Amino acid sequence: MSTPSVAPAPGTRVAGATPPAGPRRHEDVFRRQQARLGWMFSAPALLVIAAVTIFPIIYAVVMSVSNVSVTGSGISLSGLTGSNYSIMVHAAQWRYALFFTVLYTVITVAVEVVLGTCIALVLERLSAGRGWMMALLLVPWSMITVINAQLWGYIYNPTYGIADTIFSHLGLGSPVILGTRVPAIIALMVADIWKTTPFVAIIVLAGLVMLPHDLYEAAEVDGATGWTTFWRITFPLLRPTIALAVLFRVLQAFGLFDLPFVLTNGGPGYSTQSLAVLAYNAMFRDLEFGPGAAVATSTALLVVLGCIAFLKVFRAQVGRQG
Repeated sequence: MSTPSVAPAPGTRVAGATPPAGPRRHEDVFRRQQARLGWMFSAPALLVIAAVTIFPIIYAVVMSVSNVSVTGSGISLSGLTGSNYSIMVHAAQWRYALFFTVLYTVITVAVEVVLGTCIALVLERLSAGRGWMMALLLVPWSMITVINAQLWGYIYNPTYGIADTIFSHLGLGSPVILGTRVPAIIALMVADIWKTTPFVAIIVLAGLVMLPHDLYEAAEVDGATGWTTFWRITFPLLRPTIALAVLFRVLQAFGLFDLPFVLTNGGPGYSTQSLAVLAYNAMFRDLEFGPGAAVATSTALLVVLGCIAFLKVFRAQVGRQG
């Protein structure tokens, strides 16, 4: 006796049956195909990036923990050692370069953030001519750092520089700016601040134009002053934007190389020698590839740790505000 077949209820999935290919399945297949196509087109660029960026970093790390010897055909690595980092830590030049780099980063970034925020506040209130002012503001930032260093080198020149003329008219004599330790450091900072403040100003201005205007209207109705409005509304809302600008500038300032290399060559003595300049001099001038690689690796590690600590502090502050 045969069992009567019962038709499944509408919408019921039969076990073992293949679901029909719907629009969503076609969409998933299309996305996977697009992803594979994207990886295929990106592969050449990724290989180039790995060859010119990732491989040198890995090689520098390996070199910093290896015995490096210079031969007629190049350099050779043999065995693992920690002597390179021991030489680095016990070197007075490295300790001074670390102090100078940290001091330089803190002062220049702080001044650039303050000046950039003030400039952004002024530009945000301009009703006419903002585009021209922004274009003029970007001229120092768009200038190549080597050209910027040469320009300030002419300004600081003790023979025909305009700085010497200004000091002479002010009755300050004719100081050799780039030949004296403290004036050389200040001169280096001024050149960097002049070039990089517009970058901070543009970032802060982008954050200002995105702020909600209804808060300012409410503050104006409540009779808040401009100073109160800035500290109670503008500055708290601008903290993420300012944090982004600080993060970018710390990364750039801590890796300082081209400006002191061209403007002062790390001098006088090694008064303006940053960690990057020290690593360059150790590797390519003194042919101390092991200690030079140790300086470069430790500098990169310090930057990473500093950025992680900064982001954690910033997130904690945002969490408390929320």
